[in-house]
Amino acid sequence: MTGAAAGLAWLIAIFVAISLLWRLFSQRRTLPCPSWLGWMVERENPFARTHRADFIVRQMRLDTGMQVLDAGCGPGRLSLPLALAVGPEGEVVAADLQAGMLARVDAKARQAGIDNICTRMTALGQGTLESKRYDRVVMAAVLGEIPDQGAALAELFVSLKPGGLLAVAELIFDPHFQRRSHVRAQAEAAGFREKAHFGHAIAYLTLFERPTGH
Repeated sequence: MTGAAAGLAWLIAIFVAISLLWRLFSQRRTLPCPSWLGWMVERENPFARTHRADFIVRQMRLDTGMQVLDAGCGPGRLSLPLALAVGPEGEVVAADLQAGMLARVDAKARQAGIDNICTRMTALGQGTLESKRYDRVVMAAVLGEIPDQGAALAELFVSLKPGGLLAVAELIFDPHFQRRSHVRAQAEAAGFREKAHFGHAIAYLTLFERPTGH
């Protein structure tokens, strides 16, 4: 085995071990990814095309000038490419519970010279989001970390403009992985309509729309 292959094998082993421990602890209580593990969720998974930032951003049908909410942004794996996609006329609000994660987003944005990202510390489902502000919302491996998913999705529904899209990405390696049938049922209960779906049972991206007239 070459040095590069051995290094990759060790990296995968560490990733799997941390995921299993995280999943074990998460069975006892809701446990969002701590900021000191931000390096792990920043990495693109080579086995899940639908979870990669470039794929998610491409499927969200973004235009320059759009307002986007990265809900549960973590260290900003999606926030930065989203900000580039909407251009300087648009804005990305990177929202997370943890100050450490938001600090990483701010630092990465400064380093990249991106100034259309606004960080915001908030919990989803608490009624803090503005009504009909966003054109797009994305949640990547986040929904399972939220105690009241129904309240969170209802709030996201209200925060979207009519015709706006919610992108939900899930990956089996996440200890809070949510099955597609569960996500769809919760989203539809909040008023969303499924617009498109990509992937398979263990790694997928689903787009939901807030119907016009609602």
